Amino acid sequence: MKHADCCLTIVFPVALEGNIIDHLLEHPELASGFTTVEVEGHGKGSVYRSANEQVRGRAQRVKMEIVMERNDAQALVAHLKESLPTSEVAYWIAPIYEFGRFA
Repeated sequence: MKHADCCLTIVFPVALEGNIIDHLLEHPELASGFTTVEVEGHGKGSVYRSANEQVRGRAQRVKMEIVMERNDAQALVAHLKESLPTSEVAYWIAPIYEFGRFA
């Protein structure tokens, strides 16, 4: 079993959710599980895809978190950058000091 030492967070437009999830499901050796939640993006880097988003000043996004090994996170990011080159996807990799399950 691999040692989960980081959390890869990816934030992307709702329209890309299917593509990104498909990539993850095609590479279970990199990401065996993940969590998604709908969020709203704010800021100068946000691209508003609808009139509603423009009026509200908030872009609908999906935030995905994957607890995994750092080398796998970097490989997955490289793969996604090549497959889905867009400035609308943001990501960061943060350390995980401990990960486990209650049972």
